[in-house]
Amino acid sequence: MATPETGPSARGVASTRLPGLPERVEIYEVGPRDGLQNESAVVPVAVKAEFVRRLVAAGLRTVELTSFVPRRWIPQLGDAEELLELLGDDQPPRAPVLVPNEKGLERAVAAGAREVAVFASATESFARRNLNRSVAESLEMFAPVVAQARAAGLPVRGYVSMCFGDPWEGAVPLGQVAEVTLRLAEFGCTEISLGDTIGVGTPGQVAALLDLLGRGGLGVDRLAVHFHDTYGQALANTLTALQHGVTTVDASAGGLGGCPYAGSATGNLATEDLVWQLSGLGIDTGVDLPALARTSLWLAGQLGRPSPSRALAALTPSLQGA
Repeated sequence: MATPETGPSARGVASTRLPGLPERVEIYEVGPRDGLQNESAVVPVAVKAEFVRRLVAAGLRTVELTSFVPRRWIPQLGDAEELLELLGDDQPPRAPVLVPNEKGLERAVAAGAREVAVFASATESFARRNLNRSVAESLEMFAPVVAQARAAGLPVRGYVSMCFGDPWEGAVPLGQVAEVTLRLAEFGCTEISLGDTIGVGTPGQVAALLDLLGRGGLGVDRLAVHFHDTYGQALANTLTALQHGVTTVDASAGGLGGCPYAGSATGNLATEDLVWQLSGLGIDTGVDLPALARTSLWLAGQLGRPSPSRALAALTPSLQGA
């Protein structure tokens, strides 16, 4: 039952607390990396830098900036060093960058990165397509990356993709997901994000996976969730994760994103949609929703197409009239 603490909150969102939910949620913004990597055209580095600055100005404290992958793999992110140099001191408190291997880590450290992330797969098919390795071989590749980064004092996030479904293999056994997740934890990853890469997961699966990981000794304090909204389940899945104690949620401004190696992966959970839900639940995010929405509208103009975010579409008339 909802508590009686209801009423209008800042920015016009009516707030009603539900029991058992966290008071604050950290939004891990992935738009500049996971969002822009799926664009057909390369976005100018000056636009990327301005995008990050606007996200930070809107109150986002964690923004994943880019990926230090070879340009031939993902041309859209081939300007990683230039982006960090251009941003300088304008980076948020947490500014992770993705690294695929030891060479990528070397590049990231040389560019001044303060936090890195590695990207593992729970399925063999996606591991082959994304990393050109088996699951076991990819984990073997990541072990020294995590060890070297931690030795250098850098936090390391581990991603686990295809947690609930794979376009080539179908439903993914949760035990298989847990095995990869626990290995990343053993390596020393400070945070692990559970990814529904093609957006087929539902709340029962989310709850079951979190319970399974808990029985394996991995607490929710080290976990984040990363949902795609292919079937409209991202917000429902997020609420389930929050009810199980998760307090870090990945999202992408304007719902940008997908995956260049999984064609069925549609956009990420839109940050605006997430902020609207969390604000309505009385959960603090520190994010200024109108400022965020104006940022996504600006970027949509740069990209030449509208955003799929439903909250952004609803807010747009009032923003344009302001």
